[in-house]
Amino acid sequence: MNCEVCQLKELEVEHFEIREVLRCILHTIVFHRALGLVRPKDVDLELFEITYVQCGDVELEKKIDEKIDHFISWVEKHPNKKSQICLSFYEVKSKQPFWFANKTERLYWEQWYVNLNVTQHPKHHSSKSHHTKVVVDPGESAIEERSSRRAMVEASLREVLFQIIKFVNEKKDHVPPISEGVIYFPYEITIPSSSDSAFGMDMIKRMLHSGHPTMLS
Repeated sequence: MNCEVCQLKELEVEHFEIREVLRCILHTIVFHRALGLVRPKDVDLELFEITYVQCGDVELEKKIDEKIDHFISWVEKHPNKKSQICLSFYEVKSKQPFWFANKTERLYWEQWYVNLNVTQHPKHHSSKSHHTKVVVDPGESAIEERSSRRAMVEASLREVLFQIIKFVNEKKDHVPPISEGVIYFPYEITIPSSSDSAFGMDMIKRMLHSGHPTMLS
């Protein structure tokens, strides 16, 4: 089976922005891969002037929030590191029976890599020019800098959302046949494990070697 992979643009975010950014991206992907009857729910981000759509499924929201909580815990233990979250869609197929055991396997047909660079915003201090003897108001300059940075993050997040929409509109041939009554394709969300100091090329190589992402326990 052909597995399409989408590497989303890396976003540089601060710790307090992680939850909203990941909710926006993960729910957008799942919504565009939903199959059956959903109840779309518009969600306005509190930190950015962006509205995205959820499927209106409480259980789905709970599962995504749980994974985000795990990811935030990992980030707190590994500050200032680039990291990834992988959202994978798969089919469940039965293997050839061996003796009395019927085994199943997961065939992954699409994987989305959400790339985040979580940074700590530097603290601002007052400064004085020795030549002009003008004291710069640290409060005003800090507000301007943060406002400018927030606009940059918002623009980058919009690019990621457009990247998702472009991908789902162009990549359709690999999507499995739809089963009657199914609303969502089976999926899993993989985050860095507690033993990983980083979640970069080594993790990707392990995924490719095993043929599928490692399940988070």
